[in-house]
Amino acid sequence: MKDDVILRTVARCMVPFILLFAFYVQAHGEISPGGGFQAGVIFASAFILIALAVGKEKAREKFKKKISDITCSIGLMIYAGIGFITLLFGGLFLEYGKLPFGSAEKGNHLGMIGIELGVGIAVASVMVTIFFEIAGKEND
Repeated sequence: MKDDVILRTVARCMVPFILLFAFYVQAHGEISPGGGFQAGVIFASAFILIALAVGKEKAREKFKKKISDITCSIGLMIYAGIGFITLLFGGLFLEYGKLPFGSAEKGNHLGMIGIELGVGIAVASVMVTIFFEIAGKEND
């Protein structure tokens, strides 16, 4: 695909819309179908589409392995951090109502948003990493 100008152009035009849809799914994940996992996969699909259109080497320059390792760790730390904060305030792991936001309702709402964000970041990073690891393997 990387030699076809039309396919490259269409792919580049589609990427902003794919990313916008991923942000929509992420933002509405705690109140409607969707959430962090789905948004992460949609977000990663934009990078995978670019890799298919322009070549995996050029795409890997945009999303380096070090960056994907860091963002995967950040997503996991957000998820686990919220869980440990609830433990510190006397609740169970991920018992959002115990978060120190004034009320259990606000804690549940903000806790779920934080969890979905952490999951979305981690899933997007892992999906991109899996793609590049599989795409980097040579057929024997």
